[in-house]
Amino acid sequence: MTKSVLLGSASPRRRRLLESAGWTVEQVAPAIDDGVIRLAPSSPARTVEALAWFKSAQILGLAPAHVASVAADTVCVVDGAIVGKPGDRTEAAGMITRMLGRRHRTITGVCVRNRAGRRFFLNDVAEVRMGEIEPDRLEAYLDSGDWAGKAGGYNLEDRIAGGWPIDCDGDPATVMGLPIRRLVPLLEDLAQAEERT
Repeated sequence: MTKSVLLGSASPRRRRLLESAGWTVEQVAPAIDDGVIRLAPSSPARTVEALAWFKSAQILGLAPAHVASVAADTVCVVDGAIVGKPGDRTEAAGMITRMLGRRHRTITGVCVRNRAGRRFFLNDVAEVRMGEIEPDRLEAYLDSGDWAGKAGGYNLEDRIAGGWPIDCDGDPATVMGLPIRRLVPLLEDLAQAEERT
């Protein structure tokens, strides 16, 4: 069974998630910059699916080796408001401070397109609880710049490794940018269908 995909994302985390699940990944960055889009819709789940669709539309020409293209977008939701990628240190500080000592949701939407051009959409939600962090630790993190390019200003895997008090209810991969538990079965179904044709 062919297990190769075209990933429409520059994210090393998304690439690593797919490769860890046994997929060969070719990576291309879509032209859309979701970091500069300001979002305020009533449905965060539909919003991430729409952004994933826009990214997918930027990816042209699947090679014969690829089962499908995969494009995704991730946001956090705090107090019902969408929180995307911080634009600067001040915005990152505000995002993380709002999440301390409470729960927030992280939603990742995915658009998968097979070689016939058919698109498949899915989204997944994980709930994250971020405990309190000492001010000096937070300042050191903000000074590091590690918040850049990350929804909510953090990466779950990195912050757990860094000793932050974080718990995740749901697929941790959803928080890191791809809902692997739901995505891999879809890709495998597409690969099997491809083999039968």
